[in-house]
Amino acid sequence: MAGIPGWQETAFCQIMQNGEQVQSIRLNTRKWEDPHKLSFPVEAAIPWTETGYYLAERPKYTLDPLLHAGAYYVQEASSMFLEQAVKQVLPERERIRVLDLCAAPGGKSTHLLSLLPDNAVLVSNEVIKSRVTILEENLIKWGNCNQIITNNDPRDFTGLGGLFDLVVVDAPCSGSGLFRRDPKAMEEWSEAAVELCHQRQKRILTDIWPCLKEGGFLIYSTCSYSMKEDEAIADWLLSNYNADSEMLQVDPTWHIVETRSPEKSASGYRFYPDQVRGEGFFLTVFRKREAAAAPSGRKVKARLEKAGKEQVADITEWLKPGLSQFYMIQENMVGMPEPVDALLAEIGSLYVRRAGVTVGKWAGRKLIPDHALAVSIQLKHTVNRIELTDAQAQLYLRKEEIQVSGSAPGWNLACYKGVAMGWLKVLPNRSNNYYPKEWRILMRSDR
Repeated sequence: MAGIPGWQETAFCQIMQNGEQVQSIRLNTRKWEDPHKLSFPVEAAIPWTETGYYLAERPKYTLDPLLHAGAYYVQEASSMFLEQAVKQVLPERERIRVLDLCAAPGGKSTHLLSLLPDNAVLVSNEVIKSRVTILEENLIKWGNCNQIITNNDPRDFTGLGGLFDLVVVDAPCSGSGLFRRDPKAMEEWSEAAVELCHQRQKRILTDIWPCLKEGGFLIYSTCSYSMKEDEAIADWLLSNYNADSEMLQVDPTWHIVETRSPEKSASGYRFYPDQVRGEGFFLTVFRKREAAAAPSGRKVKARLEKAGKEQVADITEWLKPGLSQFYMIQENMVGMPEPVDALLAEIGSLYVRRAGVTVGKWAGRKLIPDHALAVSIQLKHTVNRIELTDAQAQLYLRKEEIQVSGSAPGWNLACYKGVAMGWLKVLPNRSNNYYPKEWRILMRSDR
């Protein structure tokens, strides 16, 4: 740490030793707007984001139905500074294409979706197959349909050409910024790990740079204090590519340390836990000045079977306007807005896990709605709803049977405090719980 910009040894060591755990969340304002009506109290707003809040203590998140319904996301406060970068370099975000390259578990992707209009598209990619599952779950719960989830190595994007207006690389790093929150990270840290991450970060940026448009922006971040993974990477990029470093406006009361890289004077922003209420974090922004690469080779367009006209007509009673294309992927109907459909045609060579919103399966002319439809912000408010008590919501999340009376027969949305959690099918003598079995919780409330 010696010589790193902004590091104050005494104060830093004291805050690390006291073991304070900072709790913070970010609201999904498409589902929940009032932080004071959550299931737990908020303490203060996080100053660099409009939707983030500090909590006085850690709630039992697993037992909170609003978390599972996508009303908020539990996220480290410093990393929410992404919002300032996006808003300042891209004040106009209509119809842009964004790539979140290292997206799991979904914190920055859900944040980006909240910052993007419905006619923009976000591609959330995760190279590690085992981590795509949690990314997919969190993005489904967030409820947007202007998204594509992919599972590819960064080099798979190299030949796509200049498709993206913004690329976010929250790079794999040595993790020193997480030492206070995760003591295990200390055990895994070494100088060799820093060097390995430095080389990996350069490889990732080399692979991804060609798919950024001319004039497009790259936001690079780590949760490492190491200059080799932060300012040195900025110097390396500016030395090897025709790019500009972008300076952000930072309120001095936030106590974020503004740095300059030693060789190219690139602007960087460092977060120290003794100076901000959050963990260690670094962010820097670049603007691409060189011409974007042309697509290499023949494009492979995904072969998708269009849904039948009768099925599309039947689905209109479930969905708000905005989805222009409907496809049958295996047994499921999937709906997509036009910008997603257009981008999907250009990235057909990638492995796509999910795009748009999965509507459901068909049994004749009857729809068996998918869980993604239940928690989608695209679902109409006219769908029958059942408001669950806290005790009923706990049963629902454990995928147990719920006794409901006086509800309309057939498909109903199981809701908690007005937010949809999933489907219940009401039958004459019982109700069937359609919460995804792989997401069910095992913890029980002690209330």
